[in-house]
Amino acid sequence: MTRILVGTCGWTDPALVSSGWYPRGRRDAEGRLRHYADHFPVVEADSPYYALPSARTTRSWAERTPDGFRFDIKAFSLLTGHPTRPAALPADLRGHPRDEGLLTETWTRYAEAVDPLRGAGRLGTLLFQFPPSLAPGPEAESFVRAARERARDWPFAVEFRNPAWWHSPRTPDFLKDLDATAVGVDTHHNSSLPPDTPVTTPRLAVVRFHGRSPHWGTGTKEDRFRHTYTPAELAEWLPRIQTLAAHTEEVHLLFNNCCADAAAQAARTMQNLLIPAHSTPS
Repeated sequence: MTRILVGTCGWTDPALVSSGWYPRGRRDAEGRLRHYADHFPVVEADSPYYALPSARTTRSWAERTPDGFRFDIKAFSLLTGHPTRPAALPADLRGHPRDEGLLTETWTRYAEAVDPLRGAGRLGTLLFQFPPSLAPGPEAESFVRAARERARDWPFAVEFRNPAWWHSPRTPDFLKDLDATAVGVDTHHNSSLPPDTPVTTPRLAVVRFHGRSPHWGTGTKEDRFRHTYTPAELAEWLPRIQTLAAHTEEVHLLFNNCCADAAAQAARTMQNLLIPAHSTPS
């Protein structure tokens, strides 16, 4: 049976830590991750988007989670074409020209940092979130293809923040050709981009639930992601989730409505909704 794994986008967000979701005695770095893994079987690690992690850090993540746990790791911002502050780069690379050589060296260090998770069987996928400025076209496809070539030996998922990608009939076949998972999303503007997330690899499907704030794309982080999912809103997704599950080995449902413990509560609600839908007769 397909594994449907539900979790959140991050486990160290200050709003979650201060919400009281973590009990006393489990609020240090090790305790938080162990507590999280007691409740959910998958998590998105978003900190590597902001700065390259160390292999020591990711090795500790593997050691603090059980067999079968999955980490979906966001790609470092430079690798996806997002603006990247020099301070986010390793010190010895900050004066390097922003060229192909820098991308190659950054990828090498990112891959070395993430490799302990792959070696431990904890890696779900690398998540390449491309910015709204990346509009579909030959040049953009070349950029995405180059990223995939660097990561050719890795599981690779793509979230396009420019919706024009999903208005193009080329996109599903393009991602299939790259052996890249298409990432569906739930937002205020559209209950999914694309409305019916295509299965582009048999290995994995991913949906990220960003919340349905009317300030999506315009407000502060708190404004953009402030949303409390209702059971009815999440139940709308059940038929689509079952369709994804029918065509993949694993489905990851990740909640990014990261205000207080709203993401953890939504993830728990989704788990409960999936129990009857995903159970089998004894």
